[in-house]
Amino acid sequence: MTDETPTVIRNDEQDRYDLHVGDVTAGFAAFRRDDEGRLVFDHTEVDKAFGGRGLGKALAADALADVARRGETVVPECPFIVKFLRENEVSGLKIAWRDEDAADAAAPAEPSA
Repeated sequence: MTDETPTVIRNDEQDRYDLHVGDVTAGFAAFRRDDEGRLVFDHTEVDKAFGGRGLGKALAADALADVARRGETVVPECPFIVKFLRENEVSGLKIAWRDEDAADAAAPAEPSA
């Protein structure tokens, strides 16, 4: 395994954002375009060999920041992306929540015990 800094690159040919560590593809966040041209993120995966390093969060943060810079809209379906967006703000990102996710996202956070 390498200690190189991870990079995230949009791969439009495969409709996903690829996470690279050195020259290895360590994971990806897949999307598809819906009828309105929005990016529906439906699956995120990080290779188990790279687990426990926070790379999933780095992948989500970089991919969603890139979507925001491009002025595109995200429809989060992947549970990992939904959770990330509930817990983190991505400046300038337009989000089209599914009905059930919108209610959860708008609900105030539970007080911690």
